[in-house]
Amino acid sequence: MRFLSAIFFAIALSATLHAQEDTALEAQLQALIQAHHGHVTLYAHDLNSGRTVAVNADTPVPTASVIKLTVLFEALKQIQEGKTHFDDKLTLTKENQVEGSGVLMFFDVPQTLTLKDVLTMMVIVSDNTATNVAIDHLGLKNIDARIQWLGLKDTFLYKKVSLPPIGPMPADQKQFGLGKTTAREMASLMERFSTCNLNAPGSTAKPTAEDEKLCAAAMHMLRNQFYRNSIPRYLETLDTTEGESKIANKTGALDEVRNDVGVISAKNGPVVISEFTYGNQDKSWTPDNDAEVLLAKLAKVIRDRWQ
Repeated sequence: MRFLSAIFFAIALSATLHAQEDTALEAQLQALIQAHHGHVTLYAHDLNSGRTVAVNADTPVPTASVIKLTVLFEALKQIQEGKTHFDDKLTLTKENQVEGSGVLMFFDVPQTLTLKDVLTMMVIVSDNTATNVAIDHLGLKNIDARIQWLGLKDTFLYKKVSLPPIGPMPADQKQFGLGKTTAREMASLMERFSTCNLNAPGSTAKPTAEDEKLCAAAMHMLRNQFYRNSIPRYLETLDTTEGESKIANKTGALDEVRNDVGVISAKNGPVVISEFTYGNQDKSWTPDNDAEVLLAKLAKVIRDRWQ
């Protein structure tokens, strides 16, 4: 009996220590956040220990290009269900060529690309034109239906990139632009890529070999993501021009917005970090933009605390 009591006490003490550690971590993060000229939301999850930290994690925020993760997930699900394939041929047309990040806007059209080509460009260089081609192929309504299927109540993709919305829109579309989400909800989506969880919510089924291939393809794209000034800034240990990064992430940026959602490899295992800033005073497009540096500092504090 004493032995069992000792075990329960140890478990309770461990949980208490974790809670104290998370509280201390939140205090560290808040000290950095309070000095920032803008709004910050954050959620992080240590996948091995289960520890979490949250700062305004359920506040809806503008996604910018981070919403492209929902397009990538829908692509994996449609391939899993046999509705589409990585090697499907898609046509790049003038209609979908838009300015902003990426290179496909400079291509002569019409141009034939595979779905995998388009998704790769959408993730690695955040290509806006590629995103529009992917949305046309997968279906905007299908993507938003999948978001609901995932149980994400505050995440929504309103339209194609840099093009006007079509049809009736939710009242908050003008506030959020391309898409909205929360730090907690987008962390849950990144966690699905990392753990290869393509199941319906609540399912505990293990991924199949085919699922593993799909997830490996997605993670390969995310690990080769070009923009490295936020989460990876102080954590990257590899020359990513010579080898694949161990940090998988997807950024999003507008003049007053800087976001990054990723999964990093700490000594004790993977950690998902989801960070969003908006209303930023610094609107510069330099590598040392205040918000990007802040996101990098927050990620390092989390990694150092939990490693």
